[in-house]
Amino acid sequence: MNEAKQTVLIVDDNIDTVELLKKRLKAEGYNTEEAYDGEEALKKVQERLPDLIVLDLMMPKIDGYEVCRRLKTDERTKLIPIIMLTAKADVESKVKGFDIGADDYVPKPFDYRELSARIRSLITRKEESEKAIEEERTEAVRKLIDSLCHEIRNPIVSIAGFARKIYDSLPPGDPNKPYLMTILQESERLEKLLKEIINLKMISIGFMENVDIREAVEEVISEFEKEFEEKLIEVETDFKPVSTLYIDKEHLKIVIRNIVKNAVEAMEKSEKRVLKISVQQKDKDLEIKISDTGRGIPRELLKKIFDPFFTSKVYGPGLGLTVALTIVQYYRGFISVESEIGRGSTFIIRFPIR
Repeated sequence: MNEAKQTVLIVDDNIDTVELLKKRLKAEGYNTEEAYDGEEALKKVQERLPDLIVLDLMMPKIDGYEVCRRLKTDERTKLIPIIMLTAKADVESKVKGFDIGADDYVPKPFDYRELSARIRSLITRKEESEKAIEEERTEAVRKLIDSLCHEIRNPIVSIAGFARKIYDSLPPGDPNKPYLMTILQESERLEKLLKEIINLKMISIGFMENVDIREAVEEVISEFEKEFEEKLIEVETDFKPVSTLYIDKEHLKIVIRNIVKNAVEAMEKSEKRVLKISVQQKDKDLEIKISDTGRGIPRELLKKIFDPFFTSKVYGPGLGLTVALTIVQYYRGFISVESEIGRGSTFIIRFPIR
C-alpha cells in the first residue's frame, strides 16, 4: 500500500483505459485525477499539481506531445514526471516524446504491472530529487544564518566591550552609569538570542547515539550550579530506571537547559525556590518532568509560550522554548505544560523509545 497518497493524473480519451487505471491505482493507495483530452489535462494540472501524469499520446483538441511540451516548459510543472502511453511503437514517436521531456514511454496495449513499477520508480526519483533540492536550500539558509550571526555578533561584542570599559572607569554615582548598564544588559540579551538562533539552525545536524538521560540531566544541572547557589534555588531529582534514548545528546541538553533556564527566571521573585526534575518511563515513552515554584502562567498564555519571541511577566523575549519544542517535535516527541498561578509550572517532555 502506498502510504504517501501521491496523486496520479490519468489523461486519456478512452474511458475504459481511464477507469481501469483509476481502479488499479486506487487499489495501490494512490489518489487519482482524470482528464479526457489535452485541454482538460492542462486545466487540471493548474488546479492541483499531481505527483505524476500518465498521458495518452493520441487525443482530440491537444495531443499528448503538446501537453507534455507545455508542462515541461513551465517552471511550475516541469519537474512532474510524465509517462506517455501510445499505440505507436515506432522509434521516431519515442524519440519525439523524449525530446520534448517525457520521462518514460509505455506502448499500448500495456501490462499494468510494468506500468505500476514505472510509476513507483518515477515517483521515488521525483521525491529523491525534491529532497536533494530541499537539502540544498536548507544548507544555503544555514550558511546565511552563520554569516548573519557572525556579522551581528562582532559589533555587539565591540559595543559591550567599550561600554564595560567606560562603565568601569566612571566613579560610583555617575549619572551615566545606568545608561551604560542598560547597554551591557541589552548586548548580553542579543548575544543570548544569537545563540538561540544558532541552536535552532543546528537542530537538523546531529550525532545520534544512545544517551543516558540521567547523565544528560546531571550535566545540565552542573552548568547552573553557581546560579542555583547564588539565587538560593533548591534542586530535587528523581531518576527512575529507564532505557537509553537514541538522540543527539547536545539536542537533548539544549531542551533541558532552555526549560531549566525559564524555570530559574520564573522563580526570580518567589520566596520558595525549588526546581524538581524527574525521569521515568511511561509505556513506550520516556518522560522528563521539570517543575518550578515560580509565579505560574495564566491559562490564556499557555499556548503562546512556545511562540518565537513571546514575552510575558514570567518569561522574557527569546527563542528558548521555541527551540526546545522544535527539537522535541523533530524526534517525534511532545511537550505539555501544567501551571497554576502562584504555585508554579511543570513542563512534561515525552520522547518515544525506539
